[in-house]
Amino acid sequence: MCGSSVYHTVRGSVIIPVRMAKPASKVAKRYVVSGRVQGVGFRFFAEDWANQLGICGYAKNLWDGNVEVYAIGDPVAQEEFKRRLAQGPRSARVTNLEESDVPVDKSYNRFQIG
Repeated sequence: MCGSSVYHTVRGSVIIPVRMAKPASKVAKRYVVSGRVQGVGFRFFAEDWANQLGICGYAKNLWDGNVEVYAIGDPVAQEEFKRRLAQGPRSARVTNLEESDVPVDKSYNRFQIG
């Protein structure tokens, strides 16, 4: 789904499919999510939202209890994805979300859990 010309705009909890006239440029972000984020389904939550928003990359647990997310997508989808990561699933408690710009790795063609 990454790189698709169709992505979703989210308003509240309603997801509306939108067809873009011209593909937007892709940007890559690295997020480190802190708090109660391991053992609560956070990576699967991230995968679900990434798939809905047309984002590629991965989510993986880190040794220090945080979750690292690498995301490739258009800037609009990235903004919504960041908002969802900051919220997390119900069982999680996100206390911090670090964001950094990173190079786009074109080898990712889907979102995966590491």
